[in-house]
Order: sequence, then C-alpha cells, then structure tokens
Amino acid sequence: MEAACSPTTAGKFVVVGGGIAGVTCAEQLAIHFPSEDILLITASPVIKAVTNFKQVSKVLEEFDVEEQPNTMLENRFPNIKVIESGVKQLNSKEHCILTEDGNQHIYKKLCLCAGAKPKLICEGNPYVLGIRDTDSAQEFQKQLTKAKRIMIIGNGGIALELVYEIEGCEVIWAIKDKAIGNTFFDEGAAEFLTSKLIAEKPEAKIAQKRTRYTTEGRKKEAQTKANAGNTGSALGPDWHEGLDLKGTKEFSHKIHIETMCEVKKIYLQEEFRISKKKSLTFPRDHHNQLVIADKEIWPVYVELTNEKIYGCDFIVSATGVTPNTEPFLCGNNFDVGEDGGLKVDDHMHTSLPDIYAAGDICTASWQPSPVWQQMRLWTQARQMGWYAAKCMAAASVGESTDMDFSFELFAHVTKFFNYKVVLLGKYNAQGLGLDHELILRCTKGQEYIKAVLQNGRMMGAVLIGETDLEETFENLILNQMNLSAYGEDLLDPNIDIEDYFD
Repeated sequence: MEAACSPTTAGKFVVVGGGIAGVTCAEQLAIHFPSEDILLITASPVIKAVTNFKQVSKVLEEFDVEEQPNTMLENRFPNIKVIESGVKQLNSKEHCILTEDGNQHIYKKLCLCAGAKPKLICEGNPYVLGIRDTDSAQEFQKQLTKAKRIMIIGNGGIALELVYEIEGCEVIWAIKDKAIGNTFFDEGAAEFLTSKLIAEKPEAKIAQKRTRYTTEGRKKEAQTKANAGNTGSALGPDWHEGLDLKGTKEFSHKIHIETMCEVKKIYLQEEFRISKKKSLTFPRDHHNQLVIADKEIWPVYVELTNEKIYGCDFIVSATGVTPNTEPFLCGNNFDVGEDGGLKVDDHMHTSLPDIYAAGDICTASWQPSPVWQQMRLWTQARQMGWYAAKCMAAASVGESTDMDFSFELFAHVTKFFNYKVVLLGKYNAQGLGLDHELILRCTKGQEYIKAVLQNGRMMGAVLIGETDLEETFENLILNQMNLSAYGEDLLDPNIDIEDYFD
C-alpha cells in the first residue's frame, strides 16, 4: 500500500457513514461491546440521530431524526470515536480504510453505511438543485425567496412534500407517471391528496420537532465546490418544517402538473433565445386549454418530452437517489445490484469477507418475505443499521443470529399534505401481477383506505388519515387469514373489524 507510513488506528469495528444506518449501527455495537473502541468515519461534522423512538405496533415504528454535532454521539457513547473525514480508498484484502486526511484505519469487521446521493437530471447546471440533505434544503430556501416560478421534476416523497409546502411561487411539476406520488400511492390515493393540493392550506404551521445544527459556521472552504453536494446525509421526514418556503408572490398555491413526461432538454437563457422556440405561460385554468406564449424572459427553460416548454427561475431535481458506492468499489470485487447498491445477504453481509453494508448504500439480495420490499427510507435505514450491528456482533463471537422480525412485513408511517400515511406490505400490489383485488373506502378530505388482497388474503394496505386500522391490518397480513367470507364488508365503517381479528 502506498500510504504505509501514514498514522494508523485500529478498531475491531469500523462503521462508515454518519446517517441513520451508520449511527444506529455504531450505537448498537458500542452497547454490545462497551470495552471496545468503535470507529465511526463520516465526512460531515454533524451526524443523524434517532430521537423520540416509538414502536407503534409489531412492525410499525415512528421516530424523529435529529442532526447533532459529532461530539454529542461521543458523549453518549464514550467508546465511539468519530473520525471526521471522507473515505479515499478501501483495501479489503488488507482490512484497511484510507481516509482523505491521510490516516489509515484497520478493521476486523466493517460496515459501510455511506447512503445515497440525489440523481441530478443534469450535472453542473447552476439552475438545477438536488435536495437531499439540510444544506441543500437551505440552499433551496435561499433561491426560493427570489423566485416567481420553479419547476419540480420527480415523483417521490421529497417532490410531494415540496409541492405542498411552497407558497407564493408558481410551481410546474413534471412527473413521469399518470398520477402523483407513484412510489407511494395508486391513482385513487393520488386523487384523494390532489384535492388537498388545490384547496387552500390552513395557516397553522406545526412547531418544528428537530433541532438543526448546520455546517454553515464550520470550515466551508474545506468543502471544495466539487464535492460540496456529496457529503450530507439524507433529510429527516419533516425536513421542510422550520424552513420558510415562500417565493416572491403573494398567493398561497399555484400548481400545474404535467404528467407522463420527462425532461428532454434544458436551455440557458441565451441558448433558448438562439433556438427561436416558444415557451408557455403558466396554465391559468384547467378547462380552458388555450396555449399562450410567454413574454417573460427566464434564466432557464425546460423542454419536456410532451413538447411543452416552460421558463422558470430554477429547477428542483427530486428524481430519486443512487447508492454512494464510489470510494469503495475501486480494487474491490463487490457484487453490485442492478440499482447500483452493494448486494447484501440476509445477515447484511456483502460479497467480501468481514464487510457488511446497511441503509441506502445496500441492495437487499436475499429471498425476501412475500410482503416485504426494500425502499430507501428512514425506517429501513434504522432497521438495517441495527440488524447489521447484531450480525457483526454475533459473527465476531462465532454465534449465529436470526433474521430480524422487521423484515417480515414492509411497514412505513409518514405524513403527506398533513395526513398521516401508513403503508403496509405490497401496498401498491407490487409484483402481484393481475391476480389480486383491491377494496377501497374513501371519505373525501378525511380518509382513504385501500386493502390489497390475493386469494382472499391481505397482502398490503394504504391508510391515509386517522383510520386506527394499522394494527388490525398488520395482523391480517402477518397471519394470512382467509378473508373471502367478508368481501366488501371488510371495510364497512359500521362493522368493527377489530372485533373479529384481535
């Protein structure tokens, strides 16, 4: 190795990444082995900690995500040593990690939790912002104060929340699906939520639950422009609270959705002028399909695959993430999944000896339970980090460990548009083919309930609003009871299903 003379530290356990997966893994290892030093390598001066954790039911959990200075973690766990530096290279044969600061760290067991970075629709364009972490969310807020119109590209959780939270600015939202929130909802649920988008928002802003430590005051020079966007870990579920997302105009909601389309080309102002193409004004009403050319001159223009062109102040790219595997792949023969993640088995072990991975960086490659799927979400980052620590601990003392129960059933609780949203199992009938049926109940403005059944057994559910059905449905999916006899009555509000199935 070239850096044979650099200072070396050795830890039995080394974890890379200061997000939820990495911090959870390091904390669990610190608890298992109070006399061992656990090294946590992270490029950021703040870590993400899980706070206010509540186990809502067998598999549903709720928690807040809080950014904290690294020192707070070291205060809580004196045997965790945080190394604030990026990873330069992994030498898996020598069981050694080289960090950007020139140091080497020898490990017996390593867990890679370096997360994922936003896929940007185009690199290096100053008018395209990706939102992934607190720094980029604040940059977005700064840009927004000067904006009259923005364009949002993408249909995941961040795009959904953004569209709902932005005020005083025209928003053109381009999605490649027929309906909004396609990762989370079918068209019925999307329709239920879209009506909320068009309605005026109540003024009550909920008090913000998280303290934020930003990296603003720290040595910003150290972060060269080139890697500025790559180090932060993902945002918390209520990331937009406490950010004042107001544009320049004095109105609350102006949203236009362009469906079934993607970005074809982005023009800067001068390129657009030369192209002699015409851009459109913001569509004022849905019924009058009058197409009006826009006289206003914008800094950037977006041509969509449906041939429409809109000018705007900037573009938000919220089109998902790619696993952050780059510093680890060179010279190491990892098995990599189709989505670019490091493949892990049912003990979170990668294809290389003594190296584990958890959270957004990994691709679950075991035969999953029929009602579980991987999604790059907070809850799974925490569960995987926790379980990886358990597997590393067991392996290091020569014991075996059982698969964690949280992988039996996919379960996620979140908030969209101020509604509580619970997703269970194959909530969008993922992978069930045509052989399934849906039972729906919807009370406009109040609740939306969908159960996915196959051969009379519940395989998944979407619950929007305060339905109080999550535990019942969770039990029905886990015990695979045959529900054929109930038919449509399964969701009849006058029948208390819970009486049948507790």
